[in-house]
Amino acid sequence: MQIHGFNKTTLLDYPGIVAATVFTGSCNFRCPYCQNADLVLNPNSQPTIPEEEILSHLKKRKGITEGICITGGEPTVHADLKDFIKKCKEIGLKVKLDSNGYRPEVIRTLIDEKLIDYVAMDIKNSLDEYDIVAGVKIDTKRIKETIDMLIAGPIDYEFRTTVVKELHRMENFEKIAELIKGAKKYYLQGYEDSERVIQRGFSSYTKEELEEFLPVLRKNIEIVEIRGVEG
Repeated sequence: MQIHGFNKTTLLDYPGIVAATVFTGSCNFRCPYCQNADLVLNPNSQPTIPEEEILSHLKKRKGITEGICITGGEPTVHADLKDFIKKCKEIGLKVKLDSNGYRPEVIRTLIDEKLIDYVAMDIKNSLDEYDIVAGVKIDTKRIKETIDMLIAGPIDYEFRTTVVKELHRMENFEKIAELIKGAKKYYLQGYEDSERVIQRGFSSYTKEELEEFLPVLRKNIEIVEIRGVEG
């Protein structure tokens, strides 16, 4: 699989699990605030890490490293994603998939074949403004299908939104609260401008400002918390 980054140990990417993280190249979205611009826009310009090298390290760490987080870019655009996950499962690892949710058929297959244990799906915005944040024309039925699949499904999951002042307002979160009604976990993540983003110049809410969105979300969602914002 096209892997361009490898974090050998993380206690943050996979909740409650000592994990490793791999970063795949390419994405079917063009979110302007994306922090992995090079992976999305110019994946072929990035050094590639051989799959065998990663699997060999994971085998040596068996019993210490408990899981692997597969992120990107967007992992589900890769035809060999399932084969890579199978190899990770053979080592005995739990697998967390980070995804924008736009390929529900891929996620459904991975769930049905018991190849993934956790999904973190990005909710870009309310459906009526999804295109603005995704940066491309979106068939929102595909987003809704993945949301409904995860809420009704057998594996653990979370939804999350990177909140950008210029792109997200209270009315968006009122609609998101309805969109993911009944969800277990939803996280608001702070945005941080950097040289790595696709488009510079966006700004972030303060923690106090983000907290104003919580009451409307907690009416419909079991756990709603803020991540990555000091305050």
